[in-house]
Amino acid sequence: MIDQMLSAIFFPGLLVIMFARITYNRYIALLLMVILIAASVKLGYTGTYWLMVLDALSMTVGFAVATVMLKRLKAKGKHMDR
Repeated sequence: MIDQMLSAIFFPGLLVIMFARITYNRYIALLLMVILIAASVKLGYTGTYWLMVLDALSMTVGFAVATVMLKRLKAKGKHMDR
């Protein structure tokens, strides 16, 4: 149970940041992560509501970090125009 809680705290946020870095769009990154979390809930890997709450909090923090990261990249002029 402890390993699931630690994974729920760190991985969703890190994946949102990674997806935002790959796609250069924080909304698409969040959407991809929500789809992954929904799939894990549907398959039964997320057992309790506390894990879902931790996933949601982690995704929120990851979204905030991705927003700051993408603003800094845009300010430096290192983003790709898509």
